[in-house]
Amino acid sequence: MTPDGPWLADERSRVAAERILDAAAELFVERGVGRVGMREVAAAAGCSRATLYRYFADRDELHVAFVHREARRVGAAVRDDVAAIEDPAERLAAAVLGAVRRVRATPTLATWFRAADVAATAELAQSSAVVEALGAGFVDDPAAARWLVRVVLSLLAVPGRDDAEEAELVARFVVPALLADGDFSRPPTAAAPAADRPPRRGTAAGAGPRPGPARRR
Repeated sequence: MTPDGPWLADERSRVAAERILDAAAELFVERGVGRVGMREVAAAAGCSRATLYRYFADRDELHVAFVHREARRVGAAVRDDVAAIEDPAERLAAAVLGAVRRVRATPTLATWFRAADVAATAELAQSSAVVEALGAGFVDDPAAARWLVRVVLSLLAVPGRDDAEEAELVARFVVPALLADGDFSRPPTAAAPAADRPPRRGTAAGAGPRPGPARRR
């Protein structure tokens, strides 16, 4: 059987892209994000490089898709976690600290904040799709969501001495700044449904496999 045999039935479906991202996730944990190339991802996913490049034109595009998918998952989980908290200050603090805890507790996410990879992670996190996905767990205000995503990234990249210190920083400085500038009396609304697959860099939503020649990296 050719390397692409198992892929023929779902090559144009979201399932194929998800399988690639799942395979990449395991490699990121084992080797570090910066040490994983497209050849290794294709081998781990059980597909040819030609098939891989039809879904992700290069490594940057793969990274954006992976981070966007995981940001959506964290954002949705945080939104559910804080939905029942009525006090706006408590809810905002719980959302920020909850997002930090979830990332740290998930090996496929924590690996992005290793010293060798954190700079690239911060750049990827500026993607509008990533900010929207993660910020959905905090607030509906897009500007406030962008700032809170930066707060989360800062705590992950430069942790406090312990949980208590981080909670104090969020309660004293982050929450008051937000409450002084907007109305956050209501929990964030549900995020929009996911696209069929994660977006490519520079696009709002992804499509299926790309036709024609693919770029290589």
